Amino acid sequence: MKKILGHLNPRELWHYFEEICQIPRPSKKEGKILKYLTEFAKEKGLDYRSDQIGNLLISKPATKGNEKKKIVVLQSHVDMVCEKNSDVEHDFDKDPILPRIDGEWVKGTGTTLGADDGIGMALQLALLAGNDLEHGSLECLFTVDEETGLTGAFGLEKDFLKGKILLNLDSEDDGELFIGCAGGIDTTADFQYERVNNETDHVAYKISVSGLKGGHSGDDINKGRGNANKILTRILWNVERMFEMRLAQMDGGNLKNAIAREAFAIVTVPKKFQKDLEIKVKEFAKNIGSEQKTNEPDLKISIHETAMPECLIDFITQNKMLNALYACPHGVIGMSPDIPNLVETSTNLASVKMSTKDIIVATSQRSSVDTLKRDIADMVKSVFQLAGARVKHGDGYPGWSPNMKSEVLYITRTSYKELFGEDPKVLAIHAGLECGLFGEKYPGMDMISYGPTIKGAHSPDERLHIPTVEKFWKLTVEILKNIPEE
Repeated sequence: MKKILGHLNPRELWHYFEEICQIPRPSKKEGKILKYLTEFAKEKGLDYRSDQIGNLLISKPATKGNEKKKIVVLQSHVDMVCEKNSDVEHDFDKDPILPRIDGEWVKGTGTTLGADDGIGMALQLALLAGNDLEHGSLECLFTVDEETGLTGAFGLEKDFLKGKILLNLDSEDDGELFIGCAGGIDTTADFQYERVNNETDHVAYKISVSGLKGGHSGDDINKGRGNANKILTRILWNVERMFEMRLAQMDGGNLKNAIAREAFAIVTVPKKFQKDLEIKVKEFAKNIGSEQKTNEPDLKISIHETAMPECLIDFITQNKMLNALYACPHGVIGMSPDIPNLVETSTNLASVKMSTKDIIVATSQRSSVDTLKRDIADMVKSVFQLAGARVKHGDGYPGWSPNMKSEVLYITRTSYKELFGEDPKVLAIHAGLECGLFGEKYPGMDMISYGPTIKGAHSPDERLHIPTVEKFWKLTVEILKNIPEE
């Protein structure tokens, strides 16, 4: 394997990050990365153990003279979001991520990079391997399936950890320390439909929306980015009424925690409306492109004739579903009255997927206020229930309440100022961090979340800012040096 990142500092951390990139680790398929981590622990002679859900804990004794310091838990998740551009061939179950350097950034090659949270794992391994560091006893916790269900955090056993201080290594902005997060819940609608024969004297078209930035449905929901499902629905809802459009297929988005970047539909219209449909879709492309020119300069809306589909969705279901998708809220619902510029409540119309019998619409809701999280989830549910869909909520997960008097916050804040000469921002995040569940299972756990700068997480545009990785390392080393004794 040719080393691309080996010359970057700190070298040990980048070495492990590049190794991690070689190991497939989709959510719910983390066996290979867990095997790698276990072999690492064996090779270094470190104690390790797993819990029933699959989380791994690797422990390292205190360095000489630091035996009385409080035990610190450093935590990352082992899975990654697997997104790629449509023109890229990549099997996330088998193929390595191919990192490349672009100026001050490390990027993937047409795929997500997996710095979320591969860079956190790499830092843990560099700490565990280091022989010249000053720290008390360390517990490095590697959790499974964070991205699609917080499964590892949900299943974490209550007696698995000894430490009472936890450093969550899963934030994405240097200079920002997070001490709170939103809770979340998923809402899924199921439309069952009948397959009906094609209309006579119709012609088929494929209408596509692509080129959107996408991004994290928590961190990026307030950035005004387009949602491919909403844009495509807007077009379909209108042309259904204008041109007797029939819907054969609709597919958009992929993951519940990602803003939909691409969507397409296969439709038919009477031949007499053929040219009118083409003109109208191109008109929508021009208008929506103008609306989104600042936030989505690469948006592309296309239409081209295609082969006739085998069958259509029955018209009643088609009509009800398009009405529901058009009415379904998406984006910021409310801002926090307490923390400036913090989204309090939001919802994401994540994906539309079809089988031969039903159409599944996946959405996700977030809020730092639990009652408002439930309120927006029920609002989304009511829209789809009105359209006759079967709707269910997921179990959801709790938020993490900020504690401005936190000891580890003081240590981290002070360490950052002394190292880099500026005060970090102290914030809450509109995304689900595992800290909410850790706090529920370990009441009194003193927690903070921080990390290097990652842009475009959960999309093929994901990129990791090289200079902030060294700051991430130096800050962690300084925090561990300043942890007090019991």
